[in-house]
Amino acid sequence: MKMIALAATTTMLTVGPVAAKEWKQVRIAVEGAYPPYSWTTTEGELKGFDIDMANALCEQMQVKCTLVTQEWDGMIPSLLARKFDAIVASMSITEERRLKVDFTDKYYQISSRFVAKKGTEFNFEPDGLKGKSVGVQGSSTHEKYVADNFEGVDIKRYGSPENAFLDLISGRVDLVFNNIPAIESGLLEKQNGGDFDFTGPLITDKKWFGEGVGIAVRKRDDELREKFNDAIKAIRSKGIYQQIQDKYFEFDIYGG
Repeated sequence: MKMIALAATTTMLTVGPVAAKEWKQVRIAVEGAYPPYSWTTTEGELKGFDIDMANALCEQMQVKCTLVTQEWDGMIPSLLARKFDAIVASMSITEERRLKVDFTDKYYQISSRFVAKKGTEFNFEPDGLKGKSVGVQGSSTHEKYVADNFEGVDIKRYGSPENAFLDLISGRVDLVFNNIPAIESGLLEKQNGGDFDFTGPLITDKKWFGEGVGIAVRKRDDELREKFNDAIKAIRSKGIYQQIQDKYFEFDIYGG
């Protein structure tokens, strides 16, 4: 009997580097309830610094962008669930958040303060606000700062700064803690704003407020992160950033 030997052959495939994603379309989460950074008009139109920044960056990157409104406390979970690709919503770059997401370079940096009814005095030592109620936006760096630095304080958490300001006006909280432009546009420049003023120190501590405000993306979306970084640099060098900033602020929001 003639034996036929079958030789097994192995085809070696050479695997090259994974092609970078081109990112022709990007879904961007915005809050739409945080003036002057973002708000929604009565006609349902999104306005604000973050909105203009998102649109300018998309134009610079030459990508089609869709803006998605998202409540603040669901921002990072929804990003990780792939409901959108990036967050442009005044999110501070902190080490705690970096455990879950990546950030671009900062696109602005601003200080925070407390605000209260004129004529009221407070002690801002660690135990100085014991028994006092402080309104903050829930799941924010402002909430964490108050919780970490003041003993016995009654923290009231709100879905938006606007609701915290309403409770301050009505006397249901003693103070509100937020960043300065948000307090100015959301309270001090409003009809009842003359009854309130900043109080306490200017707060910029990097332990809580990080390295500025950046755009959050999912880890491993390196190409998208770098596209945003290049676009931030480009709109600053072209003067586009300055034009957007001047619409909303009378000072340099980018910082040093």
